[in-house]
Amino acid sequence: MLRRHEIKDQDWERIQGLLPPENTGEGRPSKPNRVMLNGMLWKVKTGAPWRDLPERFGPWKTVYSRFRLWSKDDLFQKIFESLAGDADLQDVSIDSTSCKVHQHAAGAKKGLKTPKPTKKSDFPEGGETPRSTP
Repeated sequence: MLRRHEIKDQDWERIQGLLPPENTGEGRPSKPNRVMLNGMLWKVKTGAPWRDLPERFGPWKTVYSRFRLWSKDDLFQKIFESLAGDADLQDVSIDSTSCKVHQHAAGAKKGLKTPKPTKKSDFPEGGETPRSTP
C-alpha cells in the first residue's frame, strides 16, 4: 500500500537501477533500497528529526547512514535528473507579488531612523507605546 510520503511505483521503476546493490553478501542482509528511500522521503517531507522516523522504515540510524552515503555519492542528483527529465513545466509560474524584500531593497531611504518619543506626554497612561502624533 502506497503512503503519502512514499515513492510511486512508476517512479521507482525509473530509478531503481541507479541505486547500489542491496546485499553485498557481507554481514547481515540490508534493508531494501525502496524502504530506505521512502524513509528518507518521509524525513525530508515532514521535517521531523531522524529519531522520529516511523518504525516501518527500520532503525533511524540505518536510514541516516544510507542517506549520508548516497549524498556523498551524488546519488540524489542522479535521481532528480532521472525523474525531472520529462517534467511538464507548461503550467509553472512564480508570483513575485508574494516575495518579501528588505525595506531598503524596496526603495526606502537609507539612514532614516524612526523618531523616538522625547516627552512624557507622548506615552499613554501606564503604557510603553508612544501615541501617534500628527
